[in-house]
Amino acid sequence: MSLLEMLKDAGAIKFGDFVLSSGKRSRVYIDVKQAITKPEVLEAIASQMAEKLRNVEFDRIACIELGGVPIAVALSLKTGKELVIFRKKRKEYGTGDDRIGEIRKGERVVVVEDVITTGKSARSVIERVEELGGEVKAVIAVVDREESDLEVISLLKLSEILKNT
Repeated sequence: MSLLEMLKDAGAIKFGDFVLSSGKRSRVYIDVKQAITKPEVLEAIASQMAEKLRNVEFDRIACIELGGVPIAVALSLKTGKELVIFRKKRKEYGTGDDRIGEIRKGERVVVVEDVITTGKSARSVIERVEELGGEVKAVIAVVDREESDLEVISLLKLSEILKNT
């Protein structure tokens, strides 16, 4: 079964009138977070991402909470690469960190996202990786809504989803 079929079966492709996290309105919503609660979907995503990244040399995986976390963890298990999870905002308690995990100076990093619309979350991760001395080698997403100016490796593009639903 293709990933698109798996997303459809999981009820992750919804049509209607939606407000996206970017604030934009859309007639289609891709709920990857819901789909990745199913182990077979998460496994397929991690396997396909690992395959797409086979020619990318990287040391670490980075993501931002929430949607990218299960995907980054699954990809870490698949590739054996360590990961760092960035918080949307710095903790105001404990150590006050903005991340779980580390980035070492000179490390090559792949940024993982569930869905990219404007690229705001991915840019936040890219900036923080670079501030810590890392180098972003690629941004990979399950779905690219094709609205950002980022170069994204994606498993599916919104145009493909619309064409095949």
